[in-house]
Order: sequence, then C-alpha cells, then structure tokens
Amino acid sequence: MLPLYQVDAFTDTPFRGNPAAVVVCESPSDTLAVGDGWSQRVAAEMNLSETAFVRRSDDGWGITWFTPTTEVDLCGHATLAAAHVLWETGRVGAATPIVFNSRSGELSATRGDDGWITLDFPLDTPYAIGAPDGIEAALGVRPTASARGREDVLFELPDARAVRKLRPNLALLARIECRGVIVTARSDDKAHDFVSRFFAPQCGIDEDPVTGSAHRTLGAYWRARLGRDALVGYQASARGGVVRVRVDAARDRALLSGQAVTVVRGELMD
Repeated sequence: MLPLYQVDAFTDTPFRGNPAAVVVCESPSDTLAVGDGWSQRVAAEMNLSETAFVRRSDDGWGITWFTPTTEVDLCGHATLAAAHVLWETGRVGAATPIVFNSRSGELSATRGDDGWITLDFPLDTPYAIGAPDGIEAALGVRPTASARGREDVLFELPDARAVRKLRPNLALLARIECRGVIVTARSDDKAHDFVSRFFAPQCGIDEDPVTGSAHRTLGAYWRARLGRDALVGYQASARGGVVRVRVDAARDRALLSGQAVTVVRGELMD
C-alpha cells in the first residue's frame, strides 16, 4: 500500500483551487511495484486534472505527472501539492528546500514563513501569432491578441468579463495543435493584475481549475504588457485560485507562488 493524498492547490480553502492527487513512493520496492502503465491507470482512477507520483532518490525526489489520459512534461499545481505533502508529513524538514527531478529538468520548491510555497520553473515567453482559423467560432468572441508558447496557445480577450463568461466550443478548441488554450485579460479587480482560464480538451481536461504551468507563459506575457516583474494572477474558473508570479528574466525562470491545503489522506492498494 502506498500513501495517497488529495491536495487543493493555489488556495488555502478546502474545495477551492485545483485538486491534485499525490502518490508517494519512498523505497525501491515501492518503485519496483509499479509497472508499465500503472501510473496512468492510477491517474485515470483519480480522475483529477493531474496526479503526481513522487519517488525518493539518492539526490532528492523524482516527480512525474499524469492527466486521466496522458503523461505531461510539466505541471504546476501538482508540484505545489507534492511539496506541500512532503513538508506537511515531515518527510522533508519545514525549512528545507525541495528539488524535484523531472522531464522538465530540476524544479525547486521553497516555503516562506507565511506558508506560501514558491516553485522555480522555466519561463515560457510567448511570441505573437495570427489568430488561427475558426478561433472566433471556438471561443465565441474575437481575441484582441494571439500568442504561442512552448506548449500552449494564449488569447487575450477584450476584458475580464469576457474571460469569466466564456463558454467555448471544446470540440473546436481540441483541433488546435497545442497542450492547452489560455484565455486572459487585464483584471478588473485591484487585487489582481490579470485573470485567466485554461482549457485542455486535447489532454482530457475540459477546463483546468488553476494552472500553475500556464502562469509561466502568462507571467512573461503580462510582464511585457504591464512592465513589471512581480504580478498576481487570478484563474477565474468555478473553483478559482490565486498565483503570484515573479519573472526572473536574467535566469529565464518564473517563480510561481501559491498556497495548498490537504483534503484527503489515505492508502493506495498497489
């Protein structure tokens, strides 16, 4: 049996933010017990936007992420959830930074005195593109700007209200060749600099509640628009969540900060 946790990330309130499952494999026997396809089957069973698998290694912790249908190269909220679990359960000392080894390289996590967790992720600076054919039909609104990052396509909408009210045609969005579609606008709330939503029907996720990895792209995009390195984003899904972003252009990194709360503790029958 393996420890299993469900954590709501990018929130300090249960049943808000983005839920992620975290499976902890601490010994070599745990790792050997999980054969080909096992992680994917567990993620399908959890049926959350992402399940993180954390494995202890000689040089830290390894981490992988799976949606219900596929393995992904990077996930923000499930990494935040995994770090939260390791600190909360005492597997890592409260003041000790965590380094995760992943398909996207080393990812570090640190925890502040205020409980906020900061992830050090690769920055994703998008470049302008022409609006894809059929995007207005897919979104139901004409974007004011379009850009593409490494994995995602970003569309700026006329205002925050348009982002909140958006009801996209997911079948049409799924035809765009990308991991997911970000829609964003300047915030109409002084507490936040921008709002966003994220849709990834290509990966089996109609709408992701709060997408940490997308804020690598959003941070770079809004830094260019607003002229500031430090920004606060609000993902305006039904659950909602806040992501603080600081762009470290010199290192080509994005520092993503959020809170997390554990809502389920259990054991996974392996």
